[in-house]
Amino acid sequence: MLKTGEKAPEFCLKDANEKDVCLKDFRGKYLVLYFYPKDNTSGCTKEAVGFSEKIDEIRKLGAEVVGISKDSIKSHQNFIKKHDLKIILLSDPAHEVIEKYGAWQLKKNYGREYYGTVRTTYLIDPEGKIAYVWPKVKVKGHVEDVIAKLRELALK
Repeated sequence: MLKTGEKAPEFCLKDANEKDVCLKDFRGKYLVLYFYPKDNTSGCTKEAVGFSEKIDEIRKLGAEVVGISKDSIKSHQNFIKKHDLKIILLSDPAHEVIEKYGAWQLKKNYGREYYGTVRTTYLIDPEGKIAYVWPKVKVKGHVEDVIAKLRELALK
């Protein structure tokens, strides 16, 4: 897991339009970078819809939202269309970026152990440093927590 103050690892991944999106594209503004397990599952849908519903408020605070999962570009296209999402989703099928950011971890479910994406959010500052980390995110109230942190940082 990366820590506050560390330089955010660079990345470039494809979005739902098959366009490269890189960390450097967000220099000069805050980036809410969140990692989630799977498109169209209940928690992941609530999180994506929550960020989409608040995207105007988030942008007014000088930030953009990007979600990353190991789902395919096609899966992201369907997810965006089905839920009218207004955020950027990036596909990381080899989970390289997910691993760089420490969100690829050993999980346990019904006594079974396996590696997968642990819901994690990073707030990256305009200079590309980690401003805040939310490890093992619980979806309820998370979007509001992110907005509160953005407000706090915007007032500094």
